[in-house]
Amino acid sequence: MSEDLTPRLVEAVVNGELTPGTKLSEPELARRFEVGRGSVREALLRLEGLGLVERLPRQGARVVSLTPEGLTELFAVREALEGMACRLAAMAITPAEADALTRLLAQHQQFVDSQEEYQRQQGEEDFHYLLFKASHNRMLVSLLGDELYQLLRMYRHRLSYRHSDPRQALLEHRQILDAVLQGDGELAELLMRRHVARSRRHLLVQFQEEMQ
Repeated sequence: MSEDLTPRLVEAVVNGELTPGTKLSEPELARRFEVGRGSVREALLRLEGLGLVERLPRQGARVVSLTPEGLTELFAVREALEGMACRLAAMAITPAEADALTRLLAQHQQFVDSQEEYQRQQGEEDFHYLLFKASHNRMLVSLLGDELYQLLRMYRHRLSYRHSDPRQALLEHRQILDAVLQGDGELAELLMRRHVARSRRHLLVQFQEEMQ
């Protein structure tokens, strides 16, 4: 069923199993995942909606190519939307959501102290994911959680974080959450926009080095 195939295809694209620029053949994918071609076609349409697949004239469907320009555009949208989400979360966050985010950052402190991966947490373990859900704005959650989130994961998986400082990232997350919990939406938005802009700069440096 396409409902089952879509998340499997998403993970295959995000983790590089299907590499950027790869041409996608419906018959080949149907054999690989043991589903009908109709299920493949529907799943590819969904991935196209997520920005993970693109259709080029006379070339068919391909895994989207990752470019510095695409990264810059993605993070420009993220900066605006996540900043807005933080401002709204400062007014709408529930006690349960506040507790969950506080516990999450405590867990992340343990990751940093033990020098484990910090930035690659995802889904319910992702600070940004939980925070924009706390905005309780369905359109924002849809845009950030569906249409942009998987593409962001794809860029994160492709690029390493050797230029980033996990302690600095954690500090910024704490400052953002503090502003949200204090109900200071203006400050929370400003801090998130700065945080996303810093991440963009680090990833662009990495991208440029890989292209050399």
